[in-house]
Amino acid sequence: MKKVIIILTILSITNKVFAITEKPDSTQALLLNLQIQIEANQALNDMYNFKFDRAEMQFRWIKQKYAWHPLPYFLLGLSQWWKIVPNIDNTEYDGLFEAYMDTSLVLSKKLYEINKVEGAFFLAATHGFIARLESDRGNSWRAAVSGKNALAYVDIIRDNVDFSPEVLFGDAIMNYYTEWIRDNYPILKPIMWIFPKGDMEKGMEQLREVSRNAFYTRVEAQYYLVKILANEENRYAEALPLVRYLRKTYPDNAYFHRFYASVLYRMGKYNELGKESAELLVKLDSGMAGYEGQSGRYAAYYLGKVNHAKGNIDEAKKHYNLAIKFAKSTDDESSWYSVLSNLELGKFYSTEDKELAEMHLREVIKHGKGKKKHQKMAKEQIRALKKIKIPGSKTASQSG
Repeated sequence: MKKVIIILTILSITNKVFAITEKPDSTQALLLNLQIQIEANQALNDMYNFKFDRAEMQFRWIKQKYAWHPLPYFLLGLSQWWKIVPNIDNTEYDGLFEAYMDTSLVLSKKLYEINKVEGAFFLAATHGFIARLESDRGNSWRAAVSGKNALAYVDIIRDNVDFSPEVLFGDAIMNYYTEWIRDNYPILKPIMWIFPKGDMEKGMEQLREVSRNAFYTRVEAQYYLVKILANEENRYAEALPLVRYLRKTYPDNAYFHRFYASVLYRMGKYNELGKESAELLVKLDSGMAGYEGQSGRYAAYYLGKVNHAKGNIDEAKKHYNLAIKFAKSTDDESSWYSVLSNLELGKFYSTEDKELAEMHLREVIKHGKGKKKHQKMAKEQIRALKKIKIPGSKTASQSG
């Protein structure tokens, strides 16, 4: 009901403003208007740098001038999406995201009657972003239907030269992920018949082209390219220059910051990792947008590893404990870095405090679902505790 009220409010404002704003012009696509691109450029940069208030102020100004057009509503929805990205489990922004995207769909259908090509672009883009959120929310069928709708509109404008860099983004995602999902999620194969066969390598090449040449979808393509290279392909050396560029270009983007630290960790670049992780915690303590418990969990664990490697055991313990604290604050004690922190602390305390060591190791067993290797290590360590004699302890003095 709340979502319906938001949509009706947005459309009500749209209808009132329509009479005094610029009328639809079928001769030129607003998306390709150079003046609009100039006006949107700084706002997009602010959005990707997590300066949401500044970005949305500009998007609303565009809405006042072009209330009949889906562009400002799509951009306002995109801004909500990037508030979700740092912690995909946070549903706080779902309602407003869906309301803006639903309004974009309504206006895109009207635009489609005036300018078929531009209308099709916004229908494809809007359905595509709806599919992204549905997928992250575990709604596989609805995600697939929205993705199929997006692809249908991409087909309409695929050969349009003016829109080609932007349209290619949709093609790239479909090409890569339709095959990746088939390979990695057999349970979803029954619904994948609605999509044409993809090509993962072609999808990667298309993403590279979009990341170089597109205006509106350039950063989105870079975001996906980094995720694929690092998470799906384990090609960290290729991901590093791009994620470093995103980190430097948008220094206050919490997601790019955390992802950069993640790639540094996986490549063993501990000096730079320590600096980036410490800065993550400083920004989190400052309450900056997007820096929350999930970022803290990553940063604390990384600092634990960095200090562990340097032999700073007390600092390592402190940060492993902090990682666990952040995991509890986000109700995610089964996360990798929380489980690994408990395992490391179990090892540390095994020669100092058997009771504390066993407590941490049992946390690994309790929360390590899907991490059988680490559960096994924890069980072996618990059995080994019985044979360890701690100097000065009651057990040690009795045995001596």
